[in-house]
Amino acid sequence: MVSACVLIRTDHGRFEDVVRAVSQLKCVKRVFPVLGRYDVVADVEAVDMKELGSTVLRIGRLSGVVFTETLVEIETPAESR
Repeated sequence: MVSACVLIRTDHGRFEDVVRAVSQLKCVKRVFPVLGRYDVVADVEAVDMKELGSTVLRIGRLSGVVFTETLVEIETPAESR
């Protein structure tokens, strides 16, 4: 399982549309609007990097999305034991 946070910047005033559209995607576990440099954050869980990449690309192609930044969770040494 691969987990990531996708930070999304939207066109002015489009964050609600983007939240609605992103919440319909299969791997998205949680999506919410935020204040700051980005407008929306999506928590994504995928089976592998291929599925994660596919989901992030779909988000990037949604109407109202300007760009995304993806933060992929890493395994720390303590977790690998």
